[in-house]
Amino acid sequence: MSALTKQEIRKKILDQIRTQKEEDAFRKSQAICQKFLALPVFHKAKTILFYASCKGEVDTFAMMGRALERNKHVAVPIADTGEKRIRIIRILSTKDLHPGAYGIPEPDHRPDREIAPEAIDCVVVPGVAFDRAKNRLGRGEGYYDRFLSRLPKTTPVIALAYDFQVLDHLPGLEPHDRPVTLILTN
Repeated sequence: MSALTKQEIRKKILDQIRTQKEEDAFRKSQAICQKFLALPVFHKAKTILFYASCKGEVDTFAMMGRALERNKHVAVPIADTGEKRIRIIRILSTKDLHPGAYGIPEPDHRPDREIAPEAIDCVVVPGVAFDRAKNRLGRGEGYYDRFLSRLPKTTPVIALAYDFQVLDHLPGLEPHDRPVTLILTN
């Protein structure tokens, strides 16, 4: 699949995500969730940034719930479409989330709950595809790429993916692309 363009990879993988059975996605998400909750970085982290999963993606809502139960600060990004960047907002419950920009669940922008990148102990990122070198291919808007470039290099970045999302190689990597620290799969 490495001979494909970024756009072709996105289409192929997103089609696979959309067409997998809901019960399969649920089962795989549960397995990935258990792996994440067992990580030492989860236990040590005080503040964790999670992406809020959409239909078909690896589900992050159970992970957010477990983190909140353990009195961790849970943050979720909101898309600032004017500045083409994400802002990080602390949530107190997953019920704080509602469809926002691009239909992605996000909290209201609350300046009193905004968190600076350097205050985050662990970041859980989405992606369309990843490769064996831990490079990430997003949806093409660059929101996470710009955010990750502002994140301290020592902050662990954990990707959640179904097995079929991990390829041998991704084409067209840019110098500013930051590999993730770890990819958790089913």
